[in-house]
Amino acid sequence: MQAAALMVVLAVLSLAGSGSAQLRYGFYKGRCNSSDVEVVVQTIVKARFAREAPIVAYLLRLQFHECAVNGCDGGLLIDGPGTEKTAGPNLSVKGYDLIAAIKAELEKRCPGVVSCSDIEILATRDAVALAGGPAYATAAYFSRLGMSPFETVALLGAHTVGATHCSAIKNSRLYGYGGKPGATDPSMNPAVASVYKRYVCPNMSSSDGNAVFLDDQWSAVKVDNHYYKKLQLRRGVLPCDQNLYSDSSTRGIVDQMAGNNGMFLSAFGQVLVKLSEVNVLTGRQGEIREVCNKFN
Repeated sequence: MQAAALMVVLAVLSLAGSGSAQLRYGFYKGRCNSSDVEVVVQTIVKARFAREAPIVAYLLRLQFHECAVNGCDGGLLIDGPGTEKTAGPNLSVKGYDLIAAIKAELEKRCPGVVSCSDIEILATRDAVALAGGPAYATAAYFSRLGMSPFETVALLGAHTVGATHCSAIKNSRLYGYGGKPGATDPSMNPAVASVYKRYVCPNMSSSDGNAVFLDDQWSAVKVDNHYYKKLQLRRGVLPCDQNLYSDSSTRGIVDQMAGNNGMFLSAFGQVLVKLSEVNVLTGRQGEIREVCNKFN
């Protein structure tokens, strides 16, 4: 069952294909009149991070939901019935207002130049850097990519700054593991399970919306390898987290990441670049919108 759960994660993240990388760091240099696009993005993201550090987790999740399924085309930003934004898994995605604010500022400086999907990618990069992660190069173009197990483990390291709600783990791990009423996932540290049951996620509907940090709270706004150390102690929150350590094919990778923060930061930056390149639209494909939440 654990192997099967991991394969679900791999299936979501893996978009088979190949191509030659055409990385263009600083792609917008000199294309926005006298303004430096990356500086504009960095300035707005920095101001937001200063007053709302969880913006890092919001943007990482937004980029994942944007890119991992249909590609980085900015489709998740579109408002309206029947859009990607209204799909069940996307209802709790946040950070749209920051993307809109950046887009509005750039449209003032150079109308019709910077795409919404590039703004998502640049903003995420800058937020990760502010939280102690790698300042990786973006605005890159690639045709398709497939995530290896190593890359999957690195990408899920985004949960170092993430949070979920009790509703995501009550039935799957605390009170209904394997479809059995009252059963707790045996891969969860019993002491941790006890704390969740007693204080955070008691078995009542009123606790469904309670927040659960995917990393220890003191590390929840910092991009580091502490998340993997939690997995070694069987303290992973979501099934997909702890499965990384339960499954023999990825356990060794978790151990490597847990023991080497530099390795994690390097791998994390590289896999975010790959994620940003999934089915990206280039040239005359798509359109550069005037605002990100509706088509021109």
